Amino acid sequence: MTPELVVQLARRSFEVTLMLAAPLLIASLIIGLLISIFQAVTSINEATLAFAPKIVAVMVAMIIFFPWMMSYMSDFTREIYSFIATMRR
Repeated sequence: MTPELVVQLARRSFEVTLMLAAPLLIASLIIGLLISIFQAVTSINEATLAFAPKIVAVMVAMIIFFPWMMSYMSDFTREIYSFIATMRR
């Protein structure tokens, strides 16, 4: 196994990790921002107010994006298995 292959595999792994985490992180970011704006406008200084809406938003995003995430991960897994099969030769 050459160093270039290791770097390529690591880069691809990080890319897949970021792509799978992005929808959930973006949903959490948007809800957190909206809650922060609401707290700033109403002068509510409660730190725990944002937790429940963020959890709900992440769960909704998980339900919506789960089929895409599973197909993306399945494709990556097939890619890794084919890579292992070509390495043995």
